[in-house]
Amino acid sequence: MCGICGIWGDADRTAVDAMVMAMRHRGPDDSGVFCGPGAVLGMTRLAIIDLSPAGHQPMSNPERTVWIVYNGEVYNFQSERRQLEAQGESFVSHSDTEVVLKLYERYGDDFLLRLRGMFALAILDLRGGPGRERLLLARDQVGIKPLLYTWAGNRLVFASELKVLLASGLVRPEIDFEAVRMLLTYGSVYQPHTLLRGVQALLPAHRLIVERGRTRVERYWRFGLDRLAGMRARPYAELVEAVAGALEESVRLQMVSDVPIGAFLSGGIDSSTLVGLMTRIAGHRVKTFSVGFPGEGAALDETDEAERTARFFGADHSRIEVSGRDVRDHLDHFVSGLDQPSVDGLNSYFVSLAARRSVTVAISGTGGDEVFAGYPWFAQMTRYAQQRQALIETGWARLASLPALDPFVFGRWGPWLQQARAEGFVARYAGTYQIFGPLGAARLLHPRWHLAAGAGRSPSYELRFNDELPAGAAVERVSALCLRGYTSNQLLRDIDAVSMSHSLEVRVPFLDVPLIDLAFSLPASSKLGPVADGVNPYTASYRESGSKRILVDAGRRLKVLPDDIDRQPKRGFSFPVDVWLKHELREVLEEALSPEVVRARGLLQPAAVARVRRDFLEGLIHWSQPWLLMILERWCHAYIDRAPVGAEVRSGRR
Repeated sequence: MCGICGIWGDADRTAVDAMVMAMRHRGPDDSGVFCGPGAVLGMTRLAIIDLSPAGHQPMSNPERTVWIVYNGEVYNFQSERRQLEAQGESFVSHSDTEVVLKLYERYGDDFLLRLRGMFALAILDLRGGPGRERLLLARDQVGIKPLLYTWAGNRLVFASELKVLLASGLVRPEIDFEAVRMLLTYGSVYQPHTLLRGVQALLPAHRLIVERGRTRVERYWRFGLDRLAGMRARPYAELVEAVAGALEESVRLQMVSDVPIGAFLSGGIDSSTLVGLMTRIAGHRVKTFSVGFPGEGAALDETDEAERTARFFGADHSRIEVSGRDVRDHLDHFVSGLDQPSVDGLNSYFVSLAARRSVTVAISGTGGDEVFAGYPWFAQMTRYAQQRQALIETGWARLASLPALDPFVFGRWGPWLQQARAEGFVARYAGTYQIFGPLGAARLLHPRWHLAAGAGRSPSYELRFNDELPAGAAVERVSALCLRGYTSNQLLRDIDAVSMSHSLEVRVPFLDVPLIDLAFSLPASSKLGPVADGVNPYTASYRESGSKRILVDAGRRLKVLPDDIDRQPKRGFSFPVDVWLKHELREVLEEALSPEVVRARGLLQPAAVARVRRDFLEGLIHWSQPWLLMILERWCHAYIDRAPVGAEVRSGRR
């Protein structure tokens, strides 16, 4: 795990040195810079595999004509290395980075299809000679590792984090208003947008290539149905066996490490399954970590379940208690570590803080709900899809969702537009998880930014590209929508940012591509059983709702889950933020949402923000709304007000 950065175009070693210094938290073990013809590459290394100097980056081939900086882990690197050795290749290190580099040399851009893991990388290819240099940026299939880029004049600047781009002095600290509107609507910024104007996230499963004066972005992989042919016709017992085998293989591969490894443990199905498999594979006690709360937060404390599960597996368990005072004391570091505002990330921040005291790598259950239909909205959307009208998005709905009609949402035709925009599967799914929603976000934004922000934008229009499996069953469509939306933009992005702020690598075995391919080859009924009428999927147990049916049975088949674990309901992890915002964090909240601060920022309407504050203190709205506004203001203070300004920005050149 590392941080990577670089500049293509007018080489600027000083700017890259500053970027490297800004991401030392991502790689405290080593750092390096390579200055080549028209490009500079930089990296910081968190050594995980091959701790020797042979794993140093930037790394090159023996001829020094191809250079790589690489962030992540490729879990099948050992098998790929054996194949390369059989073809005559030799190696000087035991790192996966060298394997990735040689795969590029042998297979070209399609080497990405051979990588099984999480990665963001940059490869500078000088083999063509002067004037024919080539830069390749690429990101893993699911978007576990981040990669951001922007153009500053004739320079392409890229990095793992926004703060690293700003450290270059080449990127203006200017807000993207459309990204703010997305943040307020959904609780996170939907990629490729970022909160900095002109800065984009390279999308998951995409590569960017610069050569011969041209830049192109290509997609190299996508979700697909039935890649494992014939699975839907096989007996259920065989499907359970297949899932058990694929999951065990994923965990085994992701436990490869030359440094201590542990796991986040909540006591739920996903983390319990992984810890059970880790214990069996390792053959010894696994270090596990959970977060709990003292005092008024005790009602939300689920660490008793985690500790029971830890005892069941004989794990070496650590529990960290987080109070409102702890959050207040860590808030500035949390906001900086988060790198981009989000309604989430606090749990991952503190459990990563606890884990890093004992391990360098942690396994997380993120992705189990998405791949095996664990969220309650899978049942909700399945019921909706059974209605014929849900399968037919009318011409009126498509017309009503066009951005050109956004301004009319606030006029006399607004109710009709909103009703028309609510038709169709994607529109209904979009309503299952929002913070302020499209209208609430528009009311908060200052009117002067409405046009630039796309205020009132239809979520169904915005999420249409995430509907990657439109021909699939409801369960499959929701999986793809979730993985390309909430999971990628919020969960994975936040986990990477806050865990790396503590120099901790987090791995997610449920998002192994072969396991995803298998899940999309199974019948929907194997993942989500029949839901009885009258059962509320938001409060029902796994057994009552039918959620994660095959995952539970696979865990039993592997003998890593207690027989009664499906009697518990699905519970999203929650902090007692409501209490903290009214007590320990009250002063911070009042300052961030004060009319003076809001007016000076000029981003939101003071009266609308004051209404959010009042409604929260009166117990009328959820804590996520004032929390998000507070985090946004704190981020603006740290990233916009205090951003370094380089010579090129000061001169006005871009």
